[in-house]
Amino acid sequence: MSVQKNSNNNFNWLYYALGLFFGLFTGAIITQNYIYALLGGVFGLLSAGLFLNAIVKGRKY
Repeated sequence: MSVQKNSNNNFNWLYYALGLFFGLFTGAIITQNYIYALLGGVFGLLSAGLFLNAIVKGRKY
């Protein structure tokens, strides 16, 4: 029977939430249009995913 490591310091959701918020905020401020604000939110989520999977993944704490 193996014991799974439970990580209480998993803050990946924070990167996604910040990417979504600032993507929406940037899209709304620059274009003043809701469609581009949603597109900015999608790009923010994609940027957060890229950041987590490419940069932070290999980091040792």
